[in-house]
Amino acid sequence: MATLSEARRVVVKIGSALLVDRAGGGLRSDWLRGLAEDVAGLKAQGKDVILVSSGSIALGRGVLGLPACELSLEQSQAAAAVGQIRLARAYEEGLAPHGITTAQILVTLEDSTNRRRYLNSRATMEQLLKLGVVPIVNENDTVATDEIRYGDNDRLAAQVAVTVGADVLVLLSDVDGFYDANPGETPGARRFDLIERITPEIEAMAGDVGSGLSKGGMKTKLMAAKTATAAGCAMVITQGLQSNPLKSLETGAAATWFQAYGDPQAARKRWIASMKPRGVVVVDEGAAKALTRGTSLLPAGVARVEGAFGRGDPVEILDVEGHKLGQGLSRYTADEAVRIAGRRSDEIELLLGYPGRAALIHRDDMVL
Repeated sequence: MATLSEARRVVVKIGSALLVDRAGGGLRSDWLRGLAEDVAGLKAQGKDVILVSSGSIALGRGVLGLPACELSLEQSQAAAAVGQIRLARAYEEGLAPHGITTAQILVTLEDSTNRRRYLNSRATMEQLLKLGVVPIVNENDTVATDEIRYGDNDRLAAQVAVTVGADVLVLLSDVDGFYDANPGETPGARRFDLIERITPEIEAMAGDVGSGLSKGGMKTKLMAAKTATAAGCAMVITQGLQSNPLKSLETGAAATWFQAYGDPQAARKRWIASMKPRGVVVVDEGAAKALTRGTSLLPAGVARVEGAFGRGDPVEILDVEGHKLGQGLSRYTADEAVRIAGRRSDEIELLLGYPGRAALIHRDDMVL
């Protein structure tokens, strides 16, 4: 199982109760400075870091003077619109002294359920990480409704971890792990150090108590753990209220680890292989040989395109004799693939009228 020190790519979820002062509704600036130090430390170790941060509604609520009770959808959207600016600026100012550039990514549930938008989100985050940027991800509460929202950033963080193939997902919480009963109500409640499988018995132990500022309770954290671990990403719940919470985790702070099943890339490949193909891409001999060396499939190596598929749909990859080489997610529609088949990548803009991606199927979206 990957640990924080061993991880190559880390997603960190930050709850509202950690970032926003419950009494005044303002930002906990000293805490954020400590977190920025931790992120800089992970980056110095060569790790990719993505932050999934709550807090926009909590910050906006304080600025607008909205009541502490449950907000209406319209009030939540207004608070998010005001608070998101402050949240993004706070992370930018916190990480800039360490020479770290930040980027804001706002997503909705549709961005993960729609394959085309999923690929767009993944490609954007991958490019940002290659450039050394720390993406700050949040749900787009200004437009999301109850029907199209994740509902809590625990689930969103798990989906982000799956999207980018993270090794470890860290849930910074106001509790230091998963207990067999609510520790606030049950004296002697026992914390688990490691959960290898989420059994019905484990699920029955989860309460559903949030902190007042946050929406997610322990049930949502178990849902996040199921999503992450099934995709090969280990998950850990740890107390985040203290200064430098990630450094504390690295040095042995109390926590509950959820064991991953396999590694992220293998899990992603299994997911792609299990999809029903919507079309066929036939490649020439040169491309077939190149694919076995781990390259992406470029338009120049495509001999023929069959079927009607959209961007992000799974397609079979065949050689000219009809032998199946593998399967992958197309970065172009069938019509676009036909138009660029056999052509160089630098001709794509001329053929399609816009600068497309160099690969028809990227090697990360392909299983042979």
